Amino acid sequence: MTEKILANGKVETRVAIIGIIVEEESSVEELNQILHEYGSCIIGRMGIPYPQKGINIISIAVDAPQNVISALSGKLGKLPGISSKAAYSKI
Repeated sequence: MTEKILANGKVETRVAIIGIIVEEESSVEELNQILHEYGSCIIGRMGIPYPQKGINIISIAVDAPQNVISALSGKLGKLPGISSKAAYSKI
């Protein structure tokens, strides 16, 4: 997918939420490393431990080109015991 360039010369970005479910604690270090790599497009992050189910729930708000958001969500989802899904704004 190609980035769309706006009339002002800037790259078009989208706002999205990436929902992450962590089932394997051994993948947390690599998950955090990937999030650090994409830190410039992360607006905010919220983590919720859910000890009753033995999982952690993370919500990441991002503002980036759609291909960058897809790449980030895809990299996270490839980690063992990690599920991720992106939901995009319409603007």
